[in-house]
Amino acid sequence: RMLTRTPSVVAQVFLLLSIVLVIAIAVIQINQQQVLSPGLKYGIVLDAGSSRTTVYIYEWPAEKENDTGVVSQTFKCNVKGPGISSYESNPGALAKPFDDCLNKVKERIPVHLHKTTSVYLGATAGMRLLRLQNETAANEVLASVQNYFRAQPFEFRGAQIITGPEEGVYGWITANYLMGNFLERNLWRTWVHPYRKETMGALDLGGASTQISFILEDSQENFNSTLQVKLYGYNYNVYTHSFQCYGRDEAEKRLLALLLQKSNTSSNVDNPCYPQNYNTALTMKYFSGSLCTQSLRPANYYPNQLVNFRGTGDPGLCQEMVSLLFNFTACRDREDCPFNGIHQPKVKGNFVAFSGFYYTINALNLSGHFSLADFNSSMWSFCSQSWAQLQFMLPKFEEIYARSYCFSANFIYYLLARGYNFDAETWPQIHFQKEVGNSSIAWSLGYMLSLTNMIPAEGKLIQLPLKPSLFAGLLVFLTATALLCLLFLVYLCIVSRNRKNISRVEHIFIPE
Repeated sequence: RMLTRTPSVVAQVFLLLSIVLVIAIAVIQINQQQVLSPGLKYGIVLDAGSSRTTVYIYEWPAEKENDTGVVSQTFKCNVKGPGISSYESNPGALAKPFDDCLNKVKERIPVHLHKTTSVYLGATAGMRLLRLQNETAANEVLASVQNYFRAQPFEFRGAQIITGPEEGVYGWITANYLMGNFLERNLWRTWVHPYRKETMGALDLGGASTQISFILEDSQENFNSTLQVKLYGYNYNVYTHSFQCYGRDEAEKRLLALLLQKSNTSSNVDNPCYPQNYNTALTMKYFSGSLCTQSLRPANYYPNQLVNFRGTGDPGLCQEMVSLLFNFTACRDREDCPFNGIHQPKVKGNFVAFSGFYYTINALNLSGHFSLADFNSSMWSFCSQSWAQLQFMLPKFEEIYARSYCFSANFIYYLLARGYNFDAETWPQIHFQKEVGNSSIAWSLGYMLSLTNMIPAEGKLIQLPLKPSLFAGLLVFLTATALLCLLFLVYLCIVSRNRKNISRVEHIFIPE
């Protein structure tokens, strides 16, 4: 009996110990984990576009996922006034408009982190054009930006003019990152690489350039415009091309210069893309002073001379004029060369079209994705409206944008349908979108992601008592021990009960 009791007591002690240890380890692990936040890191990116500058704040946990931060946008601010390239003749005046946004940024980021928060300024096609036109002026503008930021409490990492292909790839990274095509949370709320998830192509329309970027169907295809991107431990080969002077604003300046060239008079010019009864006077410098319109500049070019443009709201003629902005014959009908002699692989899969694409589609009262026929009928009906009618049709009415939506819609049609070869079948695969959740689809987030890729992953501020793998192993071991003890105790119970029964039976049969 004493022998039976000893294993029973040992088993009970082990069972209790196992249960106590499982509870203790779980409680310590959970509580410690709550105390430990790896801390947040912040980054500020200024998207210095041709028409305006936008300031973004991004944050991510100090602990990284395969060396790339899991970044989210927490704040966005538009700097008042035009893009930085417009300050070519007065770079000193550039700093003042930044103050308003920067003061808000300082409030959003904890003061003790200001010193370690990096600021990056990336300038796009407006500055690329200015550098081609006047390198000294471009350098002065960048120097003025640098002087301003060196006086700020943040860690300024420099102002640079990014290339067209970089802008295209960063936009592609942003779109796919926000759509969850690089990372997703699994059942255990940890970040994992999605299984067999397709990436989306990216279409970006800025003021001075437009970009197309997507993954090649056949990785063997060799295109000069392919860039290799490494994110979250995976490599991607991205085809990307940037068309300088095919941004919305520069393309419209080219149209105005073309209309003036074809007109009999240089003082009054009909514009079939402006709404009926709309009139405006523009200086020659406004549309002919750009590098993009140099070849269309009149012989008698007087920068300050005013030209009156009169809107005729003629959809058919507008379409005809816009088609002249593209050189469709340079390719001599080669299928992999849509326009301007640029070699481009066949578009495939889903695309997201953002920036200028989204704003124009929104003005036509369309959203998301729709058929090419729907787009054409909306465009035709929009372009037939008079100036007075437009004021009631647009969700937000601003003259400089309102007068140009008809042109933009036609330009988008030629760029996507004739330029990139989207047809009735593939057009609905384009999703016109401005943001995902609270994050804007813009190249700046992709830029930030690529930059965090260079920042080594940082350890947590305090280590957890147990690594997840050790924690799981201990839990399994202790649970198994508890179960074995329980089974052993049940077995001892059964054995002792059987013994009692046998001794009772023996007692009955013993003769008196």
